[in-house]
Amino acid sequence: MSETLQATDDVEASSEAAAESETTAEPQSQTKTEDLLVQEGDIAGDYLERLLDLLDYDGDIDLDVESGRAIVSIDGGEDLAKLVGPRGNVLESLQELTRLAVQQETGVRSRLMLDIAQWRAGRRAELAEMGRTTAEKVAASGERARLHPMTPFERKVVHDAVAAVAGVHSESEGEEPQRRVIIFPKP
Repeated sequence: MSETLQATDDVEASSEAAAESETTAEPQSQTKTEDLLVQEGDIAGDYLERLLDLLDYDGDIDLDVESGRAIVSIDGGEDLAKLVGPRGNVLESLQELTRLAVQQETGVRSRLMLDIAQWRAGRRAELAEMGRTTAEKVAASGERARLHPMTPFERKVVHDAVAAVAGVHSESEGEEPQRRVIIFPKP
């Protein structure tokens, strides 16, 4: 009988220890993740500062961590629009190069987001409005709508806007770079 009680006590003690280690591991893991994101932002900031120096462009670099990703933004210079390019094409390329620079130093694939001259912020508002109004038209007419090809960032903004409208849903179709959002009425 005492062996059974001892075994039960051992199981309870090990369960408590496991629960305690899970409780303490979560904040450590979260802190580790946030530390890695801050490190990504620092590496990206240094990389972009060297680029701006090479180009002799002025700009202030701001680093932040938001929604589990490093956010790097460059504002303030007159020439920064050239780093955005038509429809953000140059910005997308610079973002990818910056992610590769971060990955080279950390050994981890980066999901950092780069914004220049607040182009993404403005584009986000524009796309959210387009997604919402198109979704409302689809809900009213009952006919689906196909939007023009978009980048993954743009499609995500549109999907989020469509999700906020009752009676419709959205899906992406096609292959990059011709991948687009289709908005459907719910049956």
